[in-house]
Amino acid sequence: MSSSTTQRRRGDTRQRIQDVALELFVEQGYEKTSLREIAERLEVTKAALYYHFKTKEDIIVSVFEDLTRPIDELIAWAEAQPPTLETKREVLRRYSESMGAGASLFRFMQENQATMRELTIGETMKDWMSQLVELLRTQDGPLTDQVRCVSALFTLHAGMMYLQHVDGDPEETRLAALEVATDLITQAHHAA
Repeated sequence: MSSSTTQRRRGDTRQRIQDVALELFVEQGYEKTSLREIAERLEVTKAALYYHFKTKEDIIVSVFEDLTRPIDELIAWAEAQPPTLETKREVLRRYSESMGAGASLFRFMQENQATMRELTIGETMKDWMSQLVELLRTQDGPLTDQVRCVSALFTLHAGMMYLQHVDGDPEETRLAALEVATDLITQAHHAA
């Protein structure tokens, strides 16, 4: 067996652990889920689970890092762009796509807010939000336009976290939230 095959199989196990753990964390809550339950759901020994992750925090941090890498890349890209309406629209579009790809993680964050405040990933999330707000905000515009820009970002979060239970396809909800967020940015830009 080649080393790339071994690596891929090990990566698949890691991914399965992350998926099952995140599923349990959303279902039962982070605090109420044990490593033993994760191992049982995976039908592996606790020792096999420990081979990949020593703690629940190790699992959730790895999920967070994997699913949010595109957000780090988005922020780096956006900081190198001129602060035009097109750039801001692209920031919203890419951020919305990243949220869609990491929907299970965002559900975890919504359902486990107290845990999020205690974990290191909570601080990272706060930093991102501050950076994204600054990238979207109309720097010298009136306060109402600055509120529109910040609201655009939180509209995406509302679409992901608070509208997940409305009837319809989650992708349609994500796109509807993106449309409203884009309208807010556009309105702020045209008013400036």
